[in-house]
Amino acid sequence: MFTLDELAETIAERADADAKLSYTRSLLDKGAAHCARKFAEEAIELTIAAAAENEDSVRAEAADVLYHLLVVLRARGVPFASVMSELEGRTRQSGHEERASRKA
Repeated sequence: MFTLDELAETIAERADADAKLSYTRSLLDKGAAHCARKFAEEAIELTIAAAAENEDSVRAEAADVLYHLLVVLRARGVPFASVMSELEGRTRQSGHEERASRKA
């Protein structure tokens, strides 16, 4: 099964490509703010699909969200592994406990 780690690696490889050949590179060349707006657009499309559309639409929009999230991380210089480490730490406690700890 294809993993998010593999997607992050693919994005890293394509980040070094020519923008004429790589959509990823062309996004990154426009800066982190542009990448963030594109992520937000895809997140809205997923929200709409989840509320009112069929499973195929939800699946396609979810894939777009995951891709654009990883592009945003790359644009901001945040390693995907660090996000996974953050999630791993959060799973050691209940969601309610974790949320309360962020407010402190």
